[in-house]
Amino acid sequence: MNRRNQQLSKIHIAKKDLGLDDDTYRAMLMRVAGKSSAKDLSPLQVANVLRELERLGWQAKRGRAKPNPATDRVKLVGKIEAQLAAAGRPWEYGDGIAKRLYKVEKVEWLNPEQLRGVVAALAYDAKRHGRQHE
Repeated sequence: MNRRNQQLSKIHIAKKDLGLDDDTYRAMLMRVAGKSSAKDLSPLQVANVLRELERLGWQAKRGRAKPNPATDRVKLVGKIEAQLAAAGRPWEYGDGIAKRLYKVEKVEWLNPEQLRGVVAALAYDAKRHGRQHE
């Protein structure tokens, strides 16, 4: 999905989350951007509409939910979580490592051996960036 479609999706999600009826939504678009449909918005107008929706109380969900691994993998996933937190990186970063190393979409889908590989990759990343690691 391209960036514009993602932004337009956010607008429609915010509309739903805030419980805006169609008339109220279109009035807000007209007030903020001078348009009655999100599809007609310029990139700057999209940003202004999203800012207005946030001002009205909408909060975009950031990142993905914390993994829920199998019992035998909880410790390794916890270690990965700690490494990501220490690096200030989101779960998506760990998922990216899983995908690059093992062609698996999410950290929690890895087997224990693969999880140890992600731990090692994050330790290497910490060393490379001058952070302490275990």
